[in-house]
Amino acid sequence: MAILGYLKSTHIIDFLNGFKKKPSSRIFDCLDVQNIVFLKSKNKNEAITELVDSLYNSKKIADKDYFLNKIIEREDIVSSGIGMGVAIPHAKLEGLDNFFIALGIQRKYKIEWDSIDKMPIRIIFLIGGPDKKQNEYLQLLSQLTIVMKDPDLRRNILKSNHPQDVFDQFVHF
Repeated sequence: MAILGYLKSTHIIDFLNGFKKKPSSRIFDCLDVQNIVFLKSKNKNEAITELVDSLYNSKKIADKDYFLNKIIEREDIVSSGIGMGVAIPHAKLEGLDNFFIALGIQRKYKIEWDSIDKMPIRIIFLIGGPDKKQNEYLQLLSQLTIVMKDPDLRRNILKSNHPQDVFDQFVHF
């Protein structure tokens, strides 16, 4: 105990903690209640546009047409439908400092998306982020993919009636 006290008093532990791996972006930190949207859209491009509009209205992006085009271009290369009724369209942009997520929920219609499992989509996580942070970007995509494998979480998202209820589902992620 005396050694631990000495290390604390000399700030050696604080110094050593500086070498710990910095936590990557968390889903919860990138998600904003005002960007959780109960979608009216019946197709993929309309749903993406609805989510981009949400990001533009909340000032997460400055040029909605540019961001929309980047998302659509990326989607044209390969579908972001990961299966289980979930899609994660995404794009990186110059000039962004942080990652952000818009979450779209379609409870009424199933959206055709050309998913990996050929099933329609009901939950959409649209991600934007800085083009210079590839590792954090991949970690965020990976986190979402892992978290969305939980059928209870997907069910709870679809049952929710308010954006805050959906947001609260992600407090631990």
